[in-house]
Amino acid sequence: MPDLPTTPEELLTWEWPQFDPFAVELAGRPLSQDNLSQWLLDWSRLRDCMDELSYRLNVATTVNTADATAQKRLQNFYDTIYPTAMQADQVLKQKLLASGLEPAGYDVALRNMRAAADLYRPENLELLAEEQKLNTRYDSIIGAQSVQWDGKEMTVTQLRPVYQEMDRSRREQAWRLGSQRQLADRQSLNTLWQELFALRQRIAANAGKPNFRAYRWQQLNRFYYTPEDCKQFHRAIEEVVVPAANRVYRRRQERLGLASLRPWDLFVDPHGRPPLHPFDTVEQLKTGASAIFHRVDPQLGAYFEVMRDENLLDLDNRANKAPGGYSTIFPMSRRPFIFMNAVGIDDDVQTLLHEGGHSFQDFEMYVIPYSHLREIPMEFAEVASMSMELLTSPYLAREWGGFYSRSEAARALIEHLEWDITFWPSMAAIDAFQHWAYENPELALNPAACDETYFNLHSRFLPGVDWSGLEDILATRWQRVLHIYQLPFYMVEYGLAQLGAVQIWRNALADQAGAVAAYRHGMALGNSLPLPQLYQAAGARLAFDAAALNEAVTLMESKIQELETLAEN
Repeated sequence: MPDLPTTPEELLTWEWPQFDPFAVELAGRPLSQDNLSQWLLDWSRLRDCMDELSYRLNVATTVNTADATAQKRLQNFYDTIYPTAMQADQVLKQKLLASGLEPAGYDVALRNMRAAADLYRPENLELLAEEQKLNTRYDSIIGAQSVQWDGKEMTVTQLRPVYQEMDRSRREQAWRLGSQRQLADRQSLNTLWQELFALRQRIAANAGKPNFRAYRWQQLNRFYYTPEDCKQFHRAIEEVVVPAANRVYRRRQERLGLASLRPWDLFVDPHGRPPLHPFDTVEQLKTGASAIFHRVDPQLGAYFEVMRDENLLDLDNRANKAPGGYSTIFPMSRRPFIFMNAVGIDDDVQTLLHEGGHSFQDFEMYVIPYSHLREIPMEFAEVASMSMELLTSPYLAREWGGFYSRSEAARALIEHLEWDITFWPSMAAIDAFQHWAYENPELALNPAACDETYFNLHSRFLPGVDWSGLEDILATRWQRVLHIYQLPFYMVEYGLAQLGAVQIWRNALADQAGAVAAYRHGMALGNSLPLPQLYQAAGARLAFDAAALNEAVTLMESKIQELETLAEN
């Protein structure tokens, strides 16, 4: 078999005609038990190259949404490579499935392949490529959102530190300015949503599914829970977590001495202390994070240093950069990549710790030679990231090489735990919105119905904040959730994983070293076990019930109470 590309520079020059001979040779090679391992290795090499090419081209469009050349190269990929590569991969899946051979450790992977083979339709290839192109339009719209503040042009993201200032009038002014700028894209985002929604309905219909949710459920390999389990999770959150979130909001309101808590009051310190300012430069952020990761586990720290040395961290916020943060993989190179928008606040630290967890799981799995066994379920991938946020919490202080004094570190953990509590209801509202949309396709194509539904869901799950007079802004907040546009139904994973992460943190409070060892063991398993067993291997339980949430919330609230005295010193 001829050589595939071995460097990113070479890979980025390849077009499909150069890859095609490899796919043709694999499809034509006789398959037996004797050569199965080598065949899987060769297929994995081809898949790793295709995945890395896709991810590198996507990264190029997010680091600079105004880069016309990067956009053109990505569009060319989706037009000329992506559909053909998917078709070739499908041929190889069918070949393995038809052979009746079952490689050791491939039980979960074979089940996933059968599910993918069932969904596959040639007529969907161009539609799936079109979906990816529409997703890049969302990044372009959001990435272009900037405002004039204090005489400077700033991205809406760069306003976030203002929301932590004690001057309430400035907070409100900045918040309203950013929100109005976002609202200006309301029509563009409505149009994009309608195009994406209609396209996804066509994809599902072509695959013979009753709706896109059924298609997406199978595409995401959700074999261990159902839409009804998600709705049970929503109800459990409403029963257990919404009251706890209201307690968080009530404490904040009372400490700030306000008649009502408004959206611009959610990030300022309720005790009147200056905002936490963990770093001035991105290099300081990297240095502090490295020290913390080394304290958690020396090998994790070493992984981070590899990323630092090899320029695999794009952390600063700037104009024309896509929103949010992510970790992606370059599987041919056996490297992860972290993207985020740091502006010098504690949330940036938490984001890097979170994405670091994803990257460490990738490093742990790179010893697995077969690409299919590295395709971890997202419900468990988020356990890797959310657990890391909590496993690093003992080392946030400067005495460990981190960012804060002891009291500031306690304050940061309190804020983190309070944010986690309020996140569950927010997650439930977003997930419930997506269930509603794909259960009611005719209504979902009506932007007014979408706004009304989200407004009602937000009021149900997040009643502790006063949005009076801001109804238009609240109703369109679903448009700020990139998952709704780019990663449909990818939201409940965060809620389930956060519950798993709190369980791993519970273990760490009793035995930090043991909990970290179990965490790393679970992360290294890849896709070799069913989802519930992956949770179990890491020291947690996949749960949707009120009892599990109640145990988690009780621990979190008791820890917040314990930290309050230290944080005030």
